[in-house]
Amino acid sequence: MNASDRTPADLLRSALAADPARPLVTFYDDATGERVELSVATFANWVAKTANLLQGDLAAEPGDRLALLLPAHWQSAVWLIACSSVGVTVAVDGDPADADLVVSGPDTLEAALACSGERIALALRPLGGRFPQPPAGFADYAVEAPSQGDRFAPYAPVDADAPALVVGGTELTGAQLVDRARADAAELGLAPGSRLLSGRPYDTWEGLSAGLYAPLASGGSVVLCRNLDKLPQESLDKRVESERVTSTAV
Repeated sequence: MNASDRTPADLLRSALAADPARPLVTFYDDATGERVELSVATFANWVAKTANLLQGDLAAEPGDRLALLLPAHWQSAVWLIACSSVGVTVAVDGDPADADLVVSGPDTLEAALACSGERIALALRPLGGRFPQPPAGFADYAVEAPSQGDRFAPYAPVDADAPALVVGGTELTGAQLVDRARADAAELGLAPGSRLLSGRPYDTWEGLSAGLYAPLASGGSVVLCRNLDKLPQESLDKRVESERVTSTAV
């Protein structure tokens, strides 16, 4: 990756320029049997659509705070990089009442209603499916995002030294986040082409780093597993082999 990259969005742009066809996020939900694989190009397309939704329809601006109430999921990873693209600060499991916007999964809708700003809901169904009935007070991401543009350009430059992420009581700027992701990648032994399998939740820095940021910073990819505790050890061993996993974080 480029040494000049200072935000997560920068890391994605470098990955896209280097090899758009390679896998970036392979997602498993072991409660539903879902498997989704996103190349760098496909992931970047989802990020662009989401960033356009944020900046355009939701009128988000650099410095706005978004409460992200989502589990470890490929769509959560998309939102994290989309917010970096716009300059919006992501508060993972943050208080919706203190946020300008909230993004909620199906299990946190009631709590998310405390946000007085824009509210987006994700059904987290296989293949990015929509809610059968849109939740009251929310826009359905699966309805709003697909029609957005496939390319994104921010209205204002994103400041790498502005707050980008709040998780577990720690606030990180974009530049600090990238530095920590690079350090974690080195500690995990990640290199270009590495495949890291992570079963960690997204509610800590360690989970976010293993589940997205460190593989992205190293030029590798992540096999992101939700509900991994439901998978027998023999099946996990087979997954490690079939997915050509080089490192694990479980």
